[in-house]
Amino acid sequence: MSDYLLTTLLTKKKEIDYIIRDTIDKVLVLRFGRASDPVCLHLDDILSKSAREVSKFATVALVDIDSEDVQVYVNYFDITLVPSTVFFFNAHHMKMDSGTADHTKWVGAFHRKQDFIDVVEVIDYD
Repeated sequence: MSDYLLTTLLTKKKEIDYIIRDTIDKVLVLRFGRASDPVCLHLDDILSKSAREVSKFATVALVDIDSEDVQVYVNYFDITLVPSTVFFFNAHHMKMDSGTADHTKWVGAFHRKQDFIDVVEVIDYD
């Protein structure tokens, strides 16, 4: 069982627009994926275990990539592999160097809770 509840699964474009626009002075972490995917479930477990520790400087939300209404974001961020995690700060998309050619998102799961926390802290202090 998760240590902390994550924001409700987002399935509507306007929900994503709202959370991006209204998350101020915190990092917004959007996990794009599927509830049925084992790697997404692993990442969700890490995110939920980390959520309490990052709650003062980050908000974590899950986005269902199978929802027709969020395809504009799936296409815009070129979500072809799941899970993919996108970061925002004050409504600005934060790019990052994760050691891959794609600097727009983190693809795959984090190995440990601390790995995720470290990435969010770096984005928060940039």
